[in-house]
Amino acid sequence: MVFGQPWWLLLLLVVVALAVGYVLLLRRRRRDVVKFTNLELLDSIAPHRPGWYRHLPAAALILALAVLTVALAGPMAEAKVPRNRATVVLVIDVSLSMQATDVEPSRLAAAQAAAKSFADQLTPGINLGLVSFAGTAAVLVSPTADRDPIKRAVDGLKLSESTATGEAIFAALQSVETFSQSVAGSADGPPPARIVLMSDGKQTVPGGMTPEEEPRGSFTAARAAQKAGIPVSTISFGTAYGSIEINPGDRTPVAVDDDSMQRIADLSGGQFFTAATEEELRRVYDDLSEQIGYETRRVDVSWPWLAGGVMLLVVGVASGMVLGRRLP
Repeated sequence: MVFGQPWWLLLLLVVVALAVGYVLLLRRRRRDVVKFTNLELLDSIAPHRPGWYRHLPAAALILALAVLTVALAGPMAEAKVPRNRATVVLVIDVSLSMQATDVEPSRLAAAQAAAKSFADQLTPGINLGLVSFAGTAAVLVSPTADRDPIKRAVDGLKLSESTATGEAIFAALQSVETFSQSVAGSADGPPPARIVLMSDGKQTVPGGMTPEEEPRGSFTAARAAQKAGIPVSTISFGTAYGSIEINPGDRTPVAVDDDSMQRIADLSGGQFFTAATEEELRRVYDDLSEQIGYETRRVDVSWPWLAGGVMLLVVGVASGMVLGRRLP
């Protein structure tokens, strides 16, 4: 815990001085009482005094002053608070490999269910967009705080051929840029952004060049995202033994490509996750929802100290009136 105005803590010296003064006063009173040589006379003129609890009023008041002093110093502590401004674009692979049933009931169906759950759990103040991609990429929903269009678009995802991962990332970046320009007049500037990419296969479009050299490839797009300050968190979804049937009786293996997804995350400054079941995918989305939806800030925590000080003050005054029938 830190303090916003720590100089107020100097008042604790005054509180300590009051406590020391109270102890010295008690000792002086005891010393003066001992001067009475006639103990029978002392018993008759000195009323019976209560036990230790007679010190309760003074102790409560001194402690109240100490607690209120801490409150004045403005104690601050780190706490998770919901983000009110952020843009997230969810990018989902709808290539034919997503029809594989190694994840029940299928990769696509599991991804749809988890994506809708992610949309529901994400902090309401965050703007969420949706991009789908196969051979081309399409912005299905521009960033918005309304979750219903996102969930409807997720339900309508259709499979298609090829995997243009780079184009999908570029489309997501363009969506973020367009939305940021629409709120450019905000005093706080454009909101922070992140892309969440979920795919199960290696990029196939464009082809003919190495991934590092492709000007519209996934690695080039990841570097563009890093330059724009928009990390790409990647989820490699599926298993190594997945397969699909393109022609009757002819099954084609569609193993996930963890290496490419890891590389995209590293180049963009994002995080890499793997999920082999719908349950694992939901857990990944839960983690991302927590990371994206909340941020750690130093917040003012003086109110518990203020409340405690006031309560101690009330106890001190009330106990003084009950025990001594006067204000302490």
